[in-house]
Amino acid sequence: MIQTPFHLKVTDEIELRLVEEQHAQGIFALTDGNRQHLRKWLPWVDQTRSVTDTSAFIAACSKQLTENGAFQVGIWFRLHLCGMIGHHGIDRANRSTSLGYWLDASHQGKGIMTASCRTIINHAFRELDVHRVVIRCATENRRSRAIPERLGFALEGVARQSEWLYDHFVDHATYGLLRTDEVRLDQLFS
Repeated sequence: MIQTPFHLKVTDEIELRLVEEQHAQGIFALTDGNRQHLRKWLPWVDQTRSVTDTSAFIAACSKQLTENGAFQVGIWFRLHLCGMIGHHGIDRANRSTSLGYWLDASHQGKGIMTASCRTIINHAFRELDVHRVVIRCATENRRSRAIPERLGFALEGVARQSEWLYDHFVDHATYGLLRTDEVRLDQLFS
């Protein structure tokens, strides 16, 4: 069950914790250890060169939380940090948010990210009163795309050459889930 946005219990083995300065070293170490894996799909990896860069990210997350309630959380599996998930921001006027996430390569394929997304989406609809949740993924990133597909999101389209990724453009698939998607929500929250 969900407690607060600062600590969300996903399962007996998975919990989400708000990122704080005390996590900077651990987040940086996880990023650094997965640099090649993450760089394939995430444009910020090369700019994360030190714990100081991670601390700046955490400060930006704190500011975002204060300004509009959007948050970033670390994913802990069996008490070990293994990834991140959070809002890119919350559009209060339109009651929508988009999610981003990444996971340590050695923890993929265990259902950790799908369960974490389910919890964050549940929280967004029920606690943050959003109407729409969006997930955008590179079209070639099959693992990432499988998550919204598994959770009942609708594929709303593909934005061609949507993101510059180091030395090339990638297309993005856009998935959406509405609070009124009752059939999908029943699946999501059961």
